[in-house]
Amino acid sequence: MSASASPAAILGQERELGSPAASLRRPSTAGPELTIVVPTLNERDNVGPLIDRLYRLLLGVDWEAVFVDDDSADGTAEHLRDLGRGDRRIRCIRRFGRRGLSSACIEGILSSSARYIAVIDGDLQHDETLLPRMLDILKREQTDLVVASRYLASGAAGGLSSRRRVLSRSGVWLARLLLKSDITDPVSGFFMMRSEVADKAAARLSGVGTKILIDLLASAPRRLSVTELPYRFRGRYSGSSKLDWFTILEYLALLAEKVSGGYLPSKFLLFGAVGATGMVVHLVVLRLLLVAVGTGFVGAQSTATAAAMIWNYFLNNTLTYRDYRLVGWAALRGLVSFMTICGLGAVINVLVARDLYAMTQMWLFAGAGGAAVGALLNYALTSMFTWGRRSS
Repeated sequence: MSASASPAAILGQERELGSPAASLRRPSTAGPELTIVVPTLNERDNVGPLIDRLYRLLLGVDWEAVFVDDDSADGTAEHLRDLGRGDRRIRCIRRFGRRGLSSACIEGILSSSARYIAVIDGDLQHDETLLPRMLDILKREQTDLVVASRYLASGAAGGLSSRRRVLSRSGVWLARLLLKSDITDPVSGFFMMRSEVADKAAARLSGVGTKILIDLLASAPRRLSVTELPYRFRGRYSGSSKLDWFTILEYLALLAEKVSGGYLPSKFLLFGAVGATGMVVHLVVLRLLLVAVGTGFVGAQSTATAAAMIWNYFLNNTLTYRDYRLVGWAALRGLVSFMTICGLGAVINVLVARDLYAMTQMWLFAGAGGAAVGALLNYALTSMFTWGRRSS
């Protein structure tokens, strides 16, 4: 073989000769046609029955199920690993130090090489019998996305409690209004799409909260063609709902980010909302110390500032950065980092306000400008250093 032969020529000769190197380059089997992404958190008792149903439903389909587990305490990931040892179609991505349904779905979606990708919850509330029909529609029709809807024709949301039903309906109405969508269930967590839909939207996805479908619809570079199928939302097979008030706030922040075209990042909006509550805490503590305790103003102001910083830190850790929440000693180190950065932000706030006032003699403009610069600085630096990442 000539030393000057090209790599392509060498590879061709190896294949012709049946060399060991050539055999190593050949894939053993083709990749799956369909990937089913299932985000999980404490769903050990649900994943086995779901997999059994997939076996029965997807006969003749080359599929895989990718479970993205947020380090469940009930051993979900370990159970999936055991199941995966017996079947390569069962994969588990176990995540540490981060949480969130949308971000879990994104990781699962982007890990796939399949042409078609489905997203379904792991609690068996979604009607998995729709999966073959969804796949058939994507193969036969020129549509980007097939969405299972609780609010179309014979669909129903019977598996929701009365409170969750009201919240779901309100969320649907708000999403359709703000995003100008004509989809009957834009907050559905059960859908199937062509892989290129996710690929083209990936860089714009926020990954905030639980409503991955809204994130996809609003992040796509063009208007997506959508086919909806009605289904009946079932009660949970096992476990408990993950919905709480923080989830609702994340949803509202996600909508605001998408409506603004990304100019108002959802985490910055949550950070600002937390800061507003911190101002209330500051004023309450200041008033109590001045009136009830009789502390001097400088001491009262310093104590109130520290109290507000501590409040802001723990609320941000619980709400704004709940997907990267700090615990244990990391939470204590985070508090020190947060207070140090916010102290720097306070100094910058005062200096900017002083200069603006000197230039304009407008106290309201100067005060607001200083506060805005301080808030932006605090958000940027705490995102990078306190919670260890650059937040979008």
